[in-house]
Amino acid sequence: MSDTLATISTFRYTKNQRLLTPDAFREVFDAPERKLHQSHLMAFVRPNTHGHPRLGMAITKRKVPTAVMRNLIKRQIREQFRTKSYLLENKDIVFIIKKSLKDFDDKELKIQINNIFKKIEKK
Repeated sequence: MSDTLATISTFRYTKNQRLLTPDAFREVFDAPERKLHQSHLMAFVRPNTHGHPRLGMAITKRKVPTAVMRNLIKRQIREQFRTKSYLLENKDIVFIIKKSLKDFDDKELKIQINNIFKKIEKK
């Protein structure tokens, strides 16, 4: 069984599904195929040649000052990606925060993340 099929069947989030290098992030930021907007989140999407979708996150201290909140956002994005990765094509996806998330609840964050993944699935 190939590594991609094993990942899909177990819904794991493995290292080969991550954007790891600054060059990989730069490629997505410099020439995105699409930019998907929500009120607080934005995703840059670009096709890749790796045979599976990959995820990257650029969650800055300036927009989200506390480490607890940054980690919560990252966990929720990873979880949504993990459960929906089998529906996504070979895309590199990078999430960023557009504006501060003060007084922002978890439910609304999940809805925005889901909306972005639904838009990626449609195309």
